[in-house]
Amino acid sequence: GGRRGRGKMAAGGAADAQARFGHSVKGLLTEKVTSCGTDVIALTKQVLKGSRSAELLGQAARNMVMQEDAILHSEDSLRKMAIITTHLQYQQEAIQKNVERSSNLQDQLSHLLK
Repeated sequence: GGRRGRGKMAAGGAADAQARFGHSVKGLLTEKVTSCGTDVIALTKQVLKGSRSAELLGQAARNMVMQEDAILHSEDSLRKMAIITTHLQYQQEAIQKNVERSSNLQDQLSHLLK
């Protein structure tokens, strides 16, 4: 009768070991799932940060293009103003010459009228 008892004990011990093994596998699985979840969250955050960076870069590029347009426009305006200034200088010189001539004429007239 002793053999059967031992068989039952061995079977009971095996079932116990199997239960422990199942339990540790469950624990490991839970750990892995949790760590996977954490990784997915971290990855999602990184992707969102990346898309935000791309958005900011795009905005910076658009601002630079606008800035460049403004600079080109200012440059064009300055060139036009320089041309206008040159024309005004010529006109001023012409007016000065006319004033000198007219004062000479006035002198001549006053001499004639004396």
